[in-house]
Amino acid sequence: MRKLLLGFAAVLTCFAAFAAAEGEPAGEFDYYVLALSWSPNWCEQEGDARRAEQCDARHDYGWTLHGLWPQHHRGWPSYCHTAAAPPSRRMSRDMADIMGSPGLAWHQWKKHGTCSGLTARQYYSLMREAYTRVTRPAIFRRLETPVTLPAAVVEEAFLKENPGLSRDSLTITCRDSAIQEARICLSKSLDPVPCGRDVIKDCTLKDARLAPVR
Repeated sequence: MRKLLLGFAAVLTCFAAFAAAEGEPAGEFDYYVLALSWSPNWCEQEGDARRAEQCDARHDYGWTLHGLWPQHHRGWPSYCHTAAAPPSRRMSRDMADIMGSPGLAWHQWKKHGTCSGLTARQYYSLMREAYTRVTRPAIFRRLETPVTLPAAVVEEAFLKENPGLSRDSLTITCRDSAIQEARICLSKSLDPVPCGRDVIKDCTLKDARLAPVR
C-alpha cells in the first residue's frame, strides 16, 4: 500500500509540473506595457557581437519596438496556453521595419502574444498600432556623437512629445550605464494608464550613455 501511495504521489507531482509548464490562460491580464528600445545602444551592447542585421547602418534605426507585453497589476503572464496558430514567417518578416528583425517578432508572439487572447495577426497589428500612436522624440536622432545625459531628460522628451502621457504611465530604463528602453503602460484599448509597481522603476542615472543613430 505504501509503495502504491508513493507511486501515486509521484504521478501527481509529474502532472503538476507538466500543467505548470503550459503557461497561464490567454487573455487574462490587466494592461499592456509598450517597450521601445534605443537600437544604437542595443547594438553596442549586444547586436554588434551577434552581427545582427538590425545594426547595419543602412537601416537607420532609432527607437524600435521591443514588444507589447500583457501585464498584471503585480507580475506578468508569459508563454500562455492558446489555441491561436503561430504567425507565418512572412507575418514576422513584415514586422522587421519597426522591430529590427523577424526573429524578435516571433519571440514576442511566443512569450507575450500568446497571453493576449488575440490571433497572431491581431497581435502583430496591435503592436504596430501601439508603436505608431507614440511620438518618438526626433531630437535624439540628431545626435552625431555619443552623449551622456540624465535619464530624466529622455523621460521629459517623451512627455513633451506625447501630452497624453503622464509620469506614472512612462518609465525609462537603463542597462550597463546606458539608456535601454522607454516603457509605456497602456490599456487594452491602448490608452495610457498608470504603471504597476513591477514596471514603474525609473532609471536614476545622471550620466546615461546614448549612442547616435548609425
